[in-house]
Amino acid sequence: MVERHSRYVIMVKVKQKTTEAVVSALIKQSKKLPDELYKSLTWDRGSELADHKRFTLETNIDVYFCDPRSPWQRGSNENTNRLIRQYFPKGTDLSVHSQTKLNAVARQLNERPRKTLGFETPAERFNACVASTS
Repeated sequence: MVERHSRYVIMVKVKQKTTEAVVSALIKQSKKLPDELYKSLTWDRGSELADHKRFTLETNIDVYFCDPRSPWQRGSNENTNRLIRQYFPKGTDLSVHSQTKLNAVARQLNERPRKTLGFETPAERFNACVASTS
């Protein structure tokens, strides 16, 4: 998951790529985040979020779907996927990596200054957003 304003990344290990596993993991992670920052989730058209209504009911986060073959509608996510590929090249078996490893990669990405953020880090921007909602 990537928060669009701050580019803050959260990586969650799921046991399977089933609707139940993915939606349950997203619900669990979403409940750890400040409500003010997460109002919607934009998803591609994969079957993993077929139970998007349950996700919305349990989190109060609206789900939107991109048009087919329109990755530019999820620009922040596509850019973040490119950054993640620096750590896990396409085709990497992610099942061998622990949640601890995923957290370490997310932390590195969140501490990396971004041009699009005026060279702030996603963590700095995320923390400023959280502070402004308190």
